[in-house]
Amino acid sequence: MVNAALTIGWQPQRAGEAFRAGTTHPAEAILRSMTGSPHPQPFAVARGNDLPPDRLRRAVVAIGNFDGVHRGHRAVIQAALVQARATGRPAAALTFEPHPRTFFQPDAPSFQLSSEAAKLRLLAATGLDGAIVLTFDAALAGLTAEQFVSDILVDRLAISGAVIGFNFYFGRERQGSPDFLRAEGAHHGFAVDVVPPFQLDGRRVSSGAIRDALSGGHVAEAAELLGYPWFVTGQVVHGDKRGRTLGYPTANLRLDPDCGLKHGVYAVRIGVGGQRYDGVANFGRRPMFDTGAVLLEVFLFEFSGDLYGAAMDVAFVAWIRPELNLPNVEELIRRMDDDCRHARIALARAPDAFPVLGVPG
Repeated sequence: MVNAALTIGWQPQRAGEAFRAGTTHPAEAILRSMTGSPHPQPFAVARGNDLPPDRLRRAVVAIGNFDGVHRGHRAVIQAALVQARATGRPAAALTFEPHPRTFFQPDAPSFQLSSEAAKLRLLAATGLDGAIVLTFDAALAGLTAEQFVSDILVDRLAISGAVIGFNFYFGRERQGSPDFLRAEGAHHGFAVDVVPPFQLDGRRVSSGAIRDALSGGHVAEAAELLGYPWFVTGQVVHGDKRGRTLGYPTANLRLDPDCGLKHGVYAVRIGVGGQRYDGVANFGRRPMFDTGAVLLEVFLFEFSGDLYGAAMDVAFVAWIRPELNLPNVEELIRRMDDDCRHARIALARAPDAFPVLGVPG
């Protein structure tokens, strides 16, 4: 059982300060999988009611929603990897889609840190052998804690071990506690580790804290909690092409309507077509022009070409400024020139800032 508090030094970031990838601390040893290469074997994914492939049978499973796959989640994953390696078993993530909060409150806004696809790409780079994605529907929500253990963990998945966070509860009306899972594991013959809170300088890492940071535009703080710069993925769509007339052609992405990122201008790093570019992006409604649909408008430095229809990863490295309703186009262009200069400075301070992503099977 894991029973030591997990802590790492953290200092609040000033607005506009970039996340510096590669900083270390003695407690980072438990998070080595965060910065490693994607798993060399194919990362297997089983969804819904599908049985896991043979290579995930008798796996040690790290169980959780893993929204954002942040440092606290990675401590759970690391503990699963340790247990799996000690017993010669595979290690897998057991996660849920949609997020239970979305199932229980379908009409409430739900700012998710990572889509299912992004979560699997992040998990595929942790050293796990695969992921099992259970559909969180009425049938799953209706299982008692005992049924979840016997029907899912034992009969369907035949797990050899389980690792959960200290605050993981499961089963109808959240009947299943960490202590209950320990007792059930002893009864059914699988090991259970419970990982304590992961803290940065006394502050508990959580998906909620990361959402709060992003809603304030504090992307450097969010990156400290995540362990990598927060990123979004989208398909480049046509915009009004106004940027071309201003000398700043942009690639436009429509993000999830529930995205809670603060509107404003950011220094970003872009992955597209197997290449990486620095750039600057505006997220918001363009108050000088139309205040219409929210868009992420990305200007790539040193790029020329057609990106329409391309899938693009955009990592947010530093906050620059809020959206402004400027008096004229000339002032806007001057501000955009300044934005690019500030973005280049911030990105130069964080040359390796980009999430490590694997390729799910």
